[in-house]
Amino acid sequence: MRHTPIIAVDARDFDLDGPPLVMKLELLQHTGSFKPRGAFANLLTRSAPTAGVAAASGGNHGAAVAYAANRLGIRATIFVPHITSPAKLERIRGYGAELVVAGDRYADALAASEDFVTRTGALAIHAYDQPETIIGQGTVGLEIEEDAPKIDTLLVGVGGGGLIAGIAVWYAGRIRIVAVEPELSPTLHDALAAGRPIDAPAGGIAADSLAPRRVGELMFPIARNFVGRSVLVSDNAIRSAQRALWAALRVVAEPGGAAALAALLSGAYQPSRGERVAVLLCGANTAAVDFDRAGG
Repeated sequence: MRHTPIIAVDARDFDLDGPPLVMKLELLQHTGSFKPRGAFANLLTRSAPTAGVAAASGGNHGAAVAYAANRLGIRATIFVPHITSPAKLERIRGYGAELVVAGDRYADALAASEDFVTRTGALAIHAYDQPETIIGQGTVGLEIEEDAPKIDTLLVGVGGGGLIAGIAVWYAGRIRIVAVEPELSPTLHDALAAGRPIDAPAGGIAADSLAPRRVGELMFPIARNFVGRSVLVSDNAIRSAQRALWAALRVVAEPGGAAALAALLSGAYQPSRGERVAVLLCGANTAAVDFDRAGG
């Protein structure tokens, strides 16, 4: 894996007050997201049968499993929904995996992959609700602590919850971990309110990365113990964060990858005076966009 860089950015570059913002550029990881960490953790600790491995994904996990399988010489079959972006489909195909488009949402692709696993005996690599996946994603936290040991708070975008679970287990309460979710797919937010994982809406511009039907069963007790709270951001706030990243840093992030920053820029999360905040930029798999014309 790449040990992705951290940069400190003047808060005024984003029209904010306070100490410099710490940004973890995990969108520079192989395949354009954090997901290969969990993919390699699975494939290096579990044995794949002749049928290979199978994964359901909104796109990033599928690309990561395809990449890891390609590097290790393992057959991969990836199931994605129709909402998956063309950029992510191209990545999956480019890594040599067999690609199957099934249904309108992640849950549909997951059901199709589970049927495939039952029929063929392929090894299932779950996108978030699997110990090896959570362990792999947790290495993001290890790197952040090595490179930015004095932060107080880390903002993390949440879909199924594997990433934030791995990071939260690593820190085990040593810093404040804040979940950020789209208003139109509040999976963890609704689960915390209900006291258990429940089905939630799954829409919005980040639906191909942050909109499973519900958070994972494995991550939920971790979130209750170690995640401070979940804040919600609108699609417009996510778009504004994408434009701000481009305008200030010339960094292109996909909607899910910019959600954590959207919480700061929109005021959904308001740091206390002097609070040292880090933002995880976790994905960049989007078609090229002229953000200047889009209002950046």
